[in-house]
Amino acid sequence: MSEEMSSLHRTRIKICGLTREQDVRDAIAAGADAIGLVFYPHSPRNIAPEAAGQLLRCVPPFVTTTGLFVNASLETVQSVIAKVPLALLQFHGDETAEMCAHIAAAVNRPFIRALRVKPEATAADLIEYEAQYRAASSLFSGLLLDTFVDGYGGSGKVFDWSLIPESIAHRVVLSGGLNAQNAAEAVSRIRPFAVDVSSGVEAAKGIKDAEKIRAFIRAVRTADAV
Repeated sequence: MSEEMSSLHRTRIKICGLTREQDVRDAIAAGADAIGLVFYPHSPRNIAPEAAGQLLRCVPPFVTTTGLFVNASLETVQSVIAKVPLALLQFHGDETAEMCAHIAAAVNRPFIRALRVKPEATAADLIEYEAQYRAASSLFSGLLLDTFVDGYGGSGKVFDWSLIPESIAHRVVLSGGLNAQNAAEAVSRIRPFAVDVSSGVEAAKGIKDAEKIRAFIRAVRTADAV
């Protein structure tokens, strides 16, 4: 990447796991590019579709509204979208490329695929995984790289960033254990397209902290400026 291109890079920021209108307003006011809502009943950040629909009434244009699903059926996704104006789907379970492609096509929404990176993963694994999903659907928008833990949802833990190959780093969404203390290092080292944070900006599970959100976004922008 040339110095000119590097200096122009602006890392996109998604604040995920929002459950309250004030948290949505705080995230947007702080400069978030995207917000994420969790539609997974076993998550402490789960939100009912009716409540989510009300929550998104305060979202202005050009902020991407994302819905996180874990092994959800097409009928479940369709039911949520009927009540919630989601712009992007995030598949975070054990969905195959074919399942993601089928659901995305049926509801006519682009999607990102979360890959929970195991310690034994290799750079070649990540490249192959991305290629598989890109070949499966024109609605595939990219990989979100998270830390592997038992179960699903936010781990609050960091994985080995050195596993991310340079050839795809600029396209991925980096997640997993990010917070205001390590966000600048993550962006400086990886230069991902976007970062995704949930537990790292919380006062309690599902309850965001406005100052932590602002601090996280400041850290990312500081790294962008370098």
